[in-house]
Amino acid sequence: MTFMHMTARKLAASLFIFAIAVSIDHEAFADDHGGKPQPYEYAVASDMASEALLLDVDSAGSRLVAVGEFGHVLLSDDKGTSWRQAASVPTRNTLVGVTFLDNQTGYAVGHAATILKTEDGGENWTLQYNERNGETPLFAVYFADAQNGIAVGGFSYTFETGNGGETWTQRALVEDSYDDFHLNDVFADNKGNLYIPAEFGTVYKSRDRGQNWQAIETGYDGSFWGGLGLDNGDLLVFGMRGNVWRSSNSGGSWKQVDTGTDQSVSGGTQLEDGRIVLVGLSGTVLVSGDGGKSFTNQPRPDRLSFATAIGKTGDEIVLLGDPGIKPHNLAE
Repeated sequence: MTFMHMTARKLAASLFIFAIAVSIDHEAFADDHGGKPQPYEYAVASDMASEALLLDVDSAGSRLVAVGEFGHVLLSDDKGTSWRQAASVPTRNTLVGVTFLDNQTGYAVGHAATILKTEDGGENWTLQYNERNGETPLFAVYFADAQNGIAVGGFSYTFETGNGGETWTQRALVEDSYDDFHLNDVFADNKGNLYIPAEFGTVYKSRDRGQNWQAIETGYDGSFWGGLGLDNGDLLVFGMRGNVWRSSNSGGSWKQVDTGTDQSVSGGTQLEDGRIVLVGLSGTVLVSGDGGKSFTNQPRPDRLSFATAIGKTGDEIVLLGDPGIKPHNLAE
């Protein structure tokens, strides 16, 4: 399947047709004959894993951990120069989001409400939650601390845990709300506020580490696929048709940023030197040196589509998306 069809979180949530399934105990997954647990399908080792669709990446200390289709989890211990697959991943579902609390503990989420946890830097993973017969995807996961986390996805699908992922409980993001927007990402600012970019120009905000949320209207009427909390406290959200919107007052007001492109923007990162890099469809690479107030479009000649990026050294970054992993030099 193509990048456009596979990554609702990043590019086209409306392309998915999801079925909400009844949740099942993540410790058992018993069959109908005697209650014996059934074996999981584990991700298969493949020499082509680094060339398959990859949708997110995070740092586990000095290690990079990337996730994507077929349950692929890839690890790099040399800042993205070389990659290898994780030793044990108990799913073949597409993984869409990954986050690490430290250099050992991390979580990944994906299709069929899959939630995985690792406690050894991504080498081995355990399945914490899954809807075996469901198709509803989770797009992103965030932990405020070692115990309290939230995972979000299609049709306002939201789970939370208060015990380090031992159990996950489905919840309504906003009580008495009839919104069923796709919740495409979750990120924090430097004050600890949380934000969820969603559809119809909506961004949800929590001031209490995810306990309560309020909807913020940005002035845009399209979908946001992701967002960043910048080092200086400002916020960026981005999505369809090259839209990037910026807030310098914790989401109180928003201003559209001129990007010079009409290609959808799906993900990005802030580099150690403060520069911001956003990527998306058709080779889009947007670079800002002024805190996201303006961007220069530096499209790749190959016009490949990417889901996200992460810094390497200096002008060297790593892009991840439809073609897998590609090195990229911002100076070229």
